[in-house]
Formats: sequence, structure tokens, C-alpha cells
Amino acid sequence: MSSLTASRVLAPIGTAGKLFAFALDVAKQLPRRPFQLKEFIQQAWFIASVTIIPTALVAIPFGAVIALQVGGLIKQFGAQSFTGSAAVLAVVREAGPIATALLIAGAGGSAIAADLGARKIREELDAMMVLGIDPIQRLVVPRVLAAMMVAVFLNGLVSIVGVIGGYFFNVVLQGGTPGAYLASFTALAQLPDLWQGMVKALIFGLIAAIVAAYKGMNAGGGPKGVGDAVNESVVITFLLLFVVNFIVTAVYFQLVPPKTG
Repeated sequence: MSSLTASRVLAPIGTAGKLFAFALDVAKQLPRRPFQLKEFIQQAWFIASVTIIPTALVAIPFGAVIALQVGGLIKQFGAQSFTGSAAVLAVVREAGPIATALLIAGAGGSAIAADLGARKIREELDAMMVLGIDPIQRLVVPRVLAAMMVAVFLNGLVSIVGVIGGYFFNVVLQGGTPGAYLASFTALAQLPDLWQGMVKALIFGLIAAIVAAYKGMNAGGGPKGVGDAVNESVVITFLLLFVVNFIVTAVYFQLVPPKTG
């Protein structure tokens, strides 16, 4: 019983090690040529097509909720002139990357895991290796780069739609003035805030694609194994994203001092 318990405790550590080794293999294959441009374009279009509409729809309530909550809180302190800046910072720094990460992992990552898992149980990956074709270079690298690129664009979409939604709800529902909302952008916000959101989205896309590819290429047990791999990839990605988000945010605040207004 003790050995069984120990194996269960050590299993997550072994999985983390294998996942890290897989990420290193992907990194080593990135500069390898020929680059699979056609596969990259197809995957980028596919990931964008399954995530762009849900992202736009999610961004609207994100911006609205942030504007309403931040506006109500700031109003209690009598600092309504900073409502626009606070809402924009919340969307650009946190809401945009997080919403992008959840959709990339939930829609794009699950599709990657399902596709590679189906190839695994059909023994296509084994056939590629027999022919001397590296599945990581041929299939994983284009998907990872596509997920990273689409994540950056989706983050921009969430930021724009969220800011517009926050402006609408603040001005229309909370009685704010358009001039004060727009003028407060430069009070607390700064350009590094935008870059931080983009870097977060890039990292989140990388994590989502690598986890999904790893679980898909290690699926087993037939169609049920593919379904389990998809579910596990989404759960693991969500956990990693929140941890990485905390680390990146903490490092950002240490490197870039906030404006004092």
C-alpha cells in the first residue's frame, strides 16, 4: 500500500518532468528546416476560426463587469475621474490575457489534443517516425507557433472590445463623462502595460499548445483515451496559466514601477 501511495504521489512529478522534456524537444525543433508553412497557416486559420467569435462575445461582458465594479468602487472614494484608467488597466493587464488564455486552451488546445490524439491511436505518428519524419517538427511546431500568434491577436481583440464595452457601460449606465473617461487613460496607464498583456498572451498560447500537443501525442486506449487526453490538457493548461499569470505579474511590477498619476 505504501509503494502504491508513493507512486501516486510521484506520478504528477514524473508527468511534469516529461512535459518539460517535451517542451525542450519542441524548442530544439523550432529552428529546424524546412519550416512547415502550409501547416502553420492552416492551423492558425483553424484556431482563429474556432476562437475569434467566442472571444469577441466574452470580451463584452468582461469589459462591462470590470467597468461597473471598478466604477462603483472608485465612486465610493470620490475619484470618478480615474474610472477610465482603472478599467483600461484591468482589461489590458489581466482580463484580456486571461480571457484569451481560457479560450485558446478550451477551444484551440482541445482541438490540437484531439487531432494529435486521433493520429496517435491510428498509429500515424509511428508511421511518420518509421519514414524518418519527426512528428514534433512536422506537426507540433506549426501548431505551437500558430497558437502563439493567434493568442496575441485575440488579446488585442479582447482589449479593444473590452475597453469599448467599459466605455459604453461607464458613460451610459453610470453617468460618467466621455471626456473624463478618455482623458484618464494617460493618468495611470503606460505603454509597458500593453506590452505586458501581449507577452502574457504569447506565453499563454505557448503553454496551451505544448500541453495540448503533449497530451495528444501520448494518448492511449482508443477513443476514450483521446477524450481523457483532451480533458486533462484543458485542466492542466488552466492550472499552469493561473500560476504563470501570477509570476509574470509579480515580475512586471518589480521591473516596471507604476505611475502615480
